Amino acid sequence: MTRNGIVGVFAAAAVVLVVSAAAQELPETMPAGAPEVAAPKGPEAVVETPKGSFTIRLLPDVAPEHVKLFVKTAKAGGYDGTTFHRIIMGGIIQGGDPLSKDPDKASQYGTGGLGLLKAEFSDRPFVKGTVAAARRPSDVDSAGTQFFVCVNDQPSLKGQYTVFGEVTDPMGLYVVGQISTTPVDGDKATERVEMTVTIQSPER
Repeated sequence: MTRNGIVGVFAAAAVVLVVSAAAQELPETMPAGAPEVAAPKGPEAVVETPKGSFTIRLLPDVAPEHVKLFVKTAKAGGYDGTTFHRIIMGGIIQGGDPLSKDPDKASQYGTGGLGLLKAEFSDRPFVKGTVAAARRPSDVDSAGTQFFVCVNDQPSLKGQYTVFGEVTDPMGLYVVGQISTTPVDGDKATERVEMTVTIQSPER
């Protein structure tokens, strides 16, 4: 069942996303006779929160500069203590703003950590579990440390935001969904869901 798309305009955040809360099923089988080709494994990021943990498979072959900044920020502890400050239930969860480490700067959440990267758009679809970089609405080349995770498919976002990772395991997707149920005022989370992020090297 499909519900009307909802427009998330984060006032101070300077991030505009059109998201849909529609859950969609994706085909899980390959066409008969099609060879299975394993994609190169990138590093993984384990995101731990009070609501559980999920793992992001980073995609350096898709958005190398975005992955490089994410890994650098995580290894420096830049994400630890930040919160998922923007929530659209059934749509997206957004976090990674360094300003969100300070509860006294809540009015500025969404404005920090931007303007560091140029867009690295790709043909990857915005499906459930997609991880992409947030940006200012007026500038496609204004991404930075902030990121969002799609709770369900968001096809309208393709070509507007840079995909640099994905959450694929069922338990991780469940946790992402749980985070999206955090109480909000508009699209601003009214409870802190802090994260710590640890980078794991790909298995050889």
